[in-house]
Amino acid sequence: MSHRPGESAHAQRRKRRQHRLIAAAGIGAVVVGAIVPVVIGGGKSGQRKVATTLEDFFMPGTQPNPNETEFDRILISQNCTYCHSDYSMTTAPFDSWVVSLKGQAARDPIWHAALTIANQDANVGGEICIRCHAPGAWLAGKSGSGTITNFEPEDFDGINCNFCHRVVNPVLGKDSAIGYPGDDPAPDTSIIAALAKEGLVPTGAGNARYVVDPIDTRRGPLSDVPDNIHGLTAQGDPVRLITSPFHQQGDFCGTCHDVSNPVFVKQKNGTYALGRLNTPHPTQNPHDMFPEQRTYSEWANSEFASKGVSFPDNRFGGPDHPTGVMSSCQDCHMPRNFGGACAFWEFEPFFGRDVPQHSFSGSNTWVIRAIRHQLGEEADYFGLTEDRVDAAVARNVQMLRDASDMALSQRGDQLTVRVTNQTGHKLPTGYPEGRRMWLNVVFLDAQGRKLDEIGGYDQKSATLSLAGTKVWEAKHAISPEVAKAAGLPAYAENHLVLSNVKLLDNRIPPRGFTNKAFAAAGAAPVAYSYADGQYWDDTAFEIPEGAAKAVVTLYFQTTTKEYAEFLRNANTTDSKGQTAYSLWEMFGKSAPIDMDSAVLDLVPDSVLGDLNGDGFVNGADLGILLGNWGGSGLGDFDNSGSVDGGDLGILLGAWTG
Repeated sequence: MSHRPGESAHAQRRKRRQHRLIAAAGIGAVVVGAIVPVVIGGGKSGQRKVATTLEDFFMPGTQPNPNETEFDRILISQNCTYCHSDYSMTTAPFDSWVVSLKGQAARDPIWHAALTIANQDANVGGEICIRCHAPGAWLAGKSGSGTITNFEPEDFDGINCNFCHRVVNPVLGKDSAIGYPGDDPAPDTSIIAALAKEGLVPTGAGNARYVVDPIDTRRGPLSDVPDNIHGLTAQGDPVRLITSPFHQQGDFCGTCHDVSNPVFVKQKNGTYALGRLNTPHPTQNPHDMFPEQRTYSEWANSEFASKGVSFPDNRFGGPDHPTGVMSSCQDCHMPRNFGGACAFWEFEPFFGRDVPQHSFSGSNTWVIRAIRHQLGEEADYFGLTEDRVDAAVARNVQMLRDASDMALSQRGDQLTVRVTNQTGHKLPTGYPEGRRMWLNVVFLDAQGRKLDEIGGYDQKSATLSLAGTKVWEAKHAISPEVAKAAGLPAYAENHLVLSNVKLLDNRIPPRGFTNKAFAAAGAAPVAYSYADGQYWDDTAFEIPEGAAKAVVTLYFQTTTKEYAEFLRNANTTDSKGQTAYSLWEMFGKSAPIDMDSAVLDLVPDSVLGDLNGDGFVNGADLGILLGNWGGSGLGDFDNSGSVDGGDLGILLGAWTG
């Protein structure tokens, strides 16, 4: 069996809390405007900390339990290095994980600064952040204050090996873990049953409402390795390994990669208001909470999830992907390697298998260097060697460059730039604060001299010229009601734990996008529109007189100057905001990454339909259009994404002979 018998006092307290949750749901515990702010230190002058408690942030799933006789502690990743690091025949799992932002989630200086502000804005507001960024410490009951003040060095191990490989699928069925002969044939059943008895089985994705095996029994996709021949649990017992299909599915990633604020309750008119304080969310449905991040839902409602997407250039998945079809989060973010599963690869069955790289590559290109700097002489001990860090940054840059494609076209005196999202979620996605993507357009004359620049970026001052360019981002803010209660300006941005209004979300949706599905998931575009099925965005720029060439670059930035300054200036509790800002300055001010770049030779005084630039629209242009029929780019006058009958009509209408 995979659960402890009996019911602890801790579990009884959780059960009483769940009973209050059910009772609250029964009487409809949503009181619009029932905000009881109190002054509890911290914050800007005049700011009042909203008097939330741990009850407001309570959510189902495995609960904190510091009693090691009932719950095996989450082991630190150094335990895994003996077998899963430093072998050269393939990328060892530890070597790429340790320099990922998943591995360093609890050391991220930006997170530390944001955590302080969350606790300034709402009492114990950091609780919702810690359960995802430091699950081992959270499960050990070290974050009851919403802070990391009780953490020991090992608690900064982030989202580590032992945690992920003990996560249980909360939905019993064909994807449940499979025991080996002589073991419990259905090991998940007893774990889910114990949670169900307390009313703690989570439904819906996100918010780190994980289910974790209380015994250190490890799960993974391999189906032919029944024992960890060298591993020991915290009690010194041999580790059991069981097969978990869940670990190969995007639903596993959804455990954390949808984030909803349970302090807010969705109203009938679609807005979000604070619920009754000191009370858990009345429905515990993530879709009834304010949608702070929706990366998993974006993927779940995309073509990647519904039928899979393949790329002729094999940009995702790695050279050893068995099918080339990207259908899960792991397909792109854990590319396949053919090689050894551990250091004892020379012995069967550890060699000659499909081993996912545990790199979890994303878009952050500077923070891992800052973390290595902070660790100082201990960096190598913890595994953040210089070569591993360099490799991680390179992987993230490549992931950004694979994420998009860009095409340029001219129609009369307008340059059209099309950016196509090649990912399985919005572009960009995830944490909204400080992230943005934009177009830089430079027009040159025939001698190569700059005539005009749009979207220029000054690296020295880290300032972007916004006039005339397209910026893709999400902006969240505080409603006037919440702002009044908290003593902050209405529609103030970046106060993540208090944000309950979406001002803007023009990020490019993925293949398979529909407005209905994304709206239902809380991921709809805001103050912008995309048609069903659209996974690109077009931006038109007026071509200045005399321009002979257009040079266009698509940039992404992890941390804007404005957000770095916010973290520094809004922090009145400790020095973590200043630390984050100083590191941001030290490591290049989050220098933008060029995702795509393209050049287009411009046709002066071009005639619509003149594809060969001879000044006429005739049979030669018709031949070019028909030669690109069904394609994109040349001849796509109406920017529909395909050369078709609409473009033929435009060309014939402009016919000069």
